[in-house]
Amino acid sequence: MAADSLLKIIFEHEGVFIHPSSDEDATEQDLLVSGCLRIVDKDAEVIVEFKPVEETVDASNMLCAGKDSSSVMEWDQFPGEKSHQLLECQQSYETEWDMVNAVSFKKKSCTNGEGALNHSHERSRGAFSFALSDLRSITMKEEGWTFLVLKLKESCSYLPALHFHQGGSREFLESLRRFALLSESPEDDSCLLVSSPNRALSQSFENLLDDNNFGLVQKFRKDPYVTTLGGFSKVTNYIFDAFRGSEEQHQRPPEEVALLLGEVIPGLEINQQEEPGFEVITRIDLGTRPQVTRTGPLSSEDWIRHQDPEGRMINIPLLKQVIFKGGLCHALRKEAWKFLLGYVPWDSTLEERKVLQRTKTDEYFRMKLQWKSVSEEQERRNSRLRDYRSLIEKDVNRTDRSNRFYEGIDNPGLVLLHDILMTYCMLDFDLGYVQGMSDLLSPILYVMENEVDAFWCFVSFMEQMHQNFEEQMQGMKTQLIQLSTLLRLLDLSFWNYLESQDSGFLYFCFRWLLIRFKRELSFQDVLRLWEVMWTDLPCDNFHLLVCCAILDSEKQKIMEENYGFNEILKHINELSMKLDIEDILQKAEGICQQIKSCKDLPCSISVILGLGPGPDPGVDSEVCDCGASPSLRPTQRPDVCSNGLLRGSSSHNRLAFISS
Repeated sequence: MAADSLLKIIFEHEGVFIHPSSDEDATEQDLLVSGCLRIVDKDAEVIVEFKPVEETVDASNMLCAGKDSSSVMEWDQFPGEKSHQLLECQQSYETEWDMVNAVSFKKKSCTNGEGALNHSHERSRGAFSFALSDLRSITMKEEGWTFLVLKLKESCSYLPALHFHQGGSREFLESLRRFALLSESPEDDSCLLVSSPNRALSQSFENLLDDNNFGLVQKFRKDPYVTTLGGFSKVTNYIFDAFRGSEEQHQRPPEEVALLLGEVIPGLEINQQEEPGFEVITRIDLGTRPQVTRTGPLSSEDWIRHQDPEGRMINIPLLKQVIFKGGLCHALRKEAWKFLLGYVPWDSTLEERKVLQRTKTDEYFRMKLQWKSVSEEQERRNSRLRDYRSLIEKDVNRTDRSNRFYEGIDNPGLVLLHDILMTYCMLDFDLGYVQGMSDLLSPILYVMENEVDAFWCFVSFMEQMHQNFEEQMQGMKTQLIQLSTLLRLLDLSFWNYLESQDSGFLYFCFRWLLIRFKRELSFQDVLRLWEVMWTDLPCDNFHLLVCCAILDSEKQKIMEENYGFNEILKHINELSMKLDIEDILQKAEGICQQIKSCKDLPCSISVILGLGPGPDPGVDSEVCDCGASPSLRPTQRPDVCSNGLLRGSSSHNRLAFISS
């Protein structure tokens, strides 16, 4: 069954005019066509459309803009007997919240109607629409006001000029820049050339996380060097296409590559040459990597031995060390994860935790009631809430459906996933929901088997992961630079090889970092890895050493087979569900011990892994004598995340690399 389309308005501006052409009759020449210019995202494609004013007032189309989705659902309370059945399997702590808890999935019928976009270039009474990928250039001109002349790639003719008598041209161009690179033409400084690869990075989460996109795409492009290798490579190919330029252009020089990377991921700057004031990392002898062993998971009996008579946890450093070395038995996870994630304090008594649970239950359901009590009229006027709901419903329907906890139709686990994510939007409406967050919640809900506990544990996890999902992607930018720095220290020859294959920025690790290996490991292995990382041992940013351990295991094959850009992407993508978590953790710990034993460790490495004292918070980062990048030497603050990232940091990252 064909899925209904999902349409999102990105830009909308009324009062844009089309002037009559000289070949029209005298009557028509006296008429200006006023209309509405929009940029919309429909079915993962960006469309630009212009409609005369008489065509834009279309109630059915306005409804479709908010409701047209195959996964739109109504959340209704169960009537009668069904309500009691649901309450038996989904109990709340407080009976007064039962009415908020009793919800179910109910498919809502939606039709595209007559308001669907016309993707062809046909024009009707001045109306036209086209895909942004079909746009070749935009020429800007002035006649007392700004007007834009748009030219398509497959047509020698121009579309009607768009006259912005009431302003809005600048906002229109800024909106386009979110999805395409606009560069000045060398022949005409009033002309902007449009380079719009498959999808902008703003769609990277869906491309990376869509199960249907994994695997090799059989239909290759004309140029195999930029072939799309499934969903995993779409983001990296977007970035690489931006570096490579259009087919008419020559290979971009390295300094322009660095500049364009900063445009694709704002703030990510890799210095292409030696510069004074930046740390230079040369080949360093790290010595022999020690062999480490891992133990079995912590048992319930051992856990109890780490509690005093009132329920406080004792010998916490030793307890964390045992968890790091072997993880937890599954029966313990429901209780232990609350401590590891910071939902409950380690020094709290059993009675204090009961009080906290009652308080958090009340707080959760009050937030949940906020979105459940929103009327259709209110939601119709709140586009952000509609967008959050639509994305959540779409992702919930495809999250871990092979897991027994979430499989089948009308599964209560799916209801809880949806409700927790919607309630999180009430807690952090600025961030709301971003694709990939359901992957972080799913294992937590699986372990907790409780809506309230899962929500607050998820909130704590998101405190660590928040920057990964922010619009500026500060977390991803910082981690990619830090990972590249670590890999260069650990294996300079391998790093140089990746650099020679246009893979030195390690784009292929994007998904690993984004959702903490959730799609690379089996579900049970994800549980083990996460609880180990939550101990914050044996160093900061241990997940980066996990990345290094995986790459260390694969470097021989990559280099011996002489893999290029596309082959590296394909190979890394195909590692999914083939990794041995115990072997990876053992190797990552060995790497950490190897680095710790180095006497002449670069300052930037020490800061990334938290192995030495950082700079004085009062000392300007520019004059720090270690020369490390400011972003790689975060000032310790109370709101620092456990993964070493700072909430709200916007500092740029610069690092110079040279070969020894």
